[in-house]
Amino acid sequence: MISVKEAKQLIMGAALTKKSELVALQYAHGQVTARDIRAMIDIPNFHQSSMDGYAMKYEDKDSLLTIIGEMAAGTSRQLVLNKGEATRIFTGAPLPEGADTVVMQERICLENGKLLVEDQTLFKGANVRLKGAEVESGVIAMAAETYLSPAAVGFLAGIGCAEVWVYSPPKVAIILTGNELQEPGRPLDFGQVYEANSVQLKAVLNKIGVRDITVQTAEDQIEVLQDVLQKALDTHDIVLLNGGVSVGDYDFVPLVAQRCGVEQQFHKIKQKPGKPLFFGSKKDKLIFGLPGNPSSSLTCFYEYVLPVLENRMGLTNSLTEITARVTHDYPKASGLTHFLKASYSNGTVTPLHAQESFRLHSFAQANCFIVLPEESKGCLAGEEVTVHLLPR
Repeated sequence: MISVKEAKQLIMGAALTKKSELVALQYAHGQVTARDIRAMIDIPNFHQSSMDGYAMKYEDKDSLLTIIGEMAAGTSRQLVLNKGEATRIFTGAPLPEGADTVVMQERICLENGKLLVEDQTLFKGANVRLKGAEVESGVIAMAAETYLSPAAVGFLAGIGCAEVWVYSPPKVAIILTGNELQEPGRPLDFGQVYEANSVQLKAVLNKIGVRDITVQTAEDQIEVLQDVLQKALDTHDIVLLNGGVSVGDYDFVPLVAQRCGVEQQFHKIKQKPGKPLFFGSKKDKLIFGLPGNPSSSLTCFYEYVLPVLENRMGLTNSLTEITARVTHDYPKASGLTHFLKASYSNGTVTPLHAQESFRLHSFAQANCFIVLPEESKGCLAGEEVTVHLLPR
């Protein structure tokens, strides 16, 4: 067995190389830009009114102005404004040629069809968005490594960008082992349990933007599992095997991985839960053998798999480490790192009930792990402990 620190170093040392792809902007939300994006034109591409009102020359602010025509948003007709003239204008419309200021419609007076400005605070350039004010043609409008939030996607659409280079999510295969598994919603036969691992893993994968996910079930037979694993390795970047990594008569994952040409990096970690975790690689493919118990499987996924996926996609690690005061004693023997399901709030953290590896009920209420290191003999109420906040 190796330590948690050693395991994480081995995994990140074999981490996937980032790959990029060109995607339509409408599908880019939640991804990270792989290249700088330059503006192809000035935005706005013309001097633009930011208010409903009247476009005018600032030098005419004390004169009675003749109103000529109007400029609406989207108009393609250009007006030329001469001295002593003003134009009715609406938000988003281009300024007439010769205008440099917009007076708000609430701050004018109309006298016999003529316009008189009643705005003592008016200044030259008021209520005008200058050409290129948002971004100038040729400059980097968005740098590489930028997370594409809804606002970022909207900004790119606003500068005319229809496609964007992003780090491509890896293709992930989930292989379920065990003859005892039954699909949720169907009646259980004697000895069966409902399969939860693929459901929870797909939920996390979808949340970070992984869409190409295949779920397969392999019977507890070496030849069957070997065939399924080999096909998954041929077509996916990461393979997540669930179950079959412990020491039972039907725990075939390490043997089958070896037969498929996988180089074992480690098998078993000094931790609880999730001690039987397996990790191997084959060229640029990564293989994780997750424990079959749902709580252990999800714990290992958060601590070991998620950072690899997020690194490949250019995302910041969403498993955030902080410190907090623990509210209750928790004794343990030294020798294993413990990841305790817990609830964090306002600087304090509480270990939850039911820490056994097969229990998901407490995990469903948890928002963090308390991390008690290998050499630790537990914690006392009031002590400061390391906490890993789980992504929501």
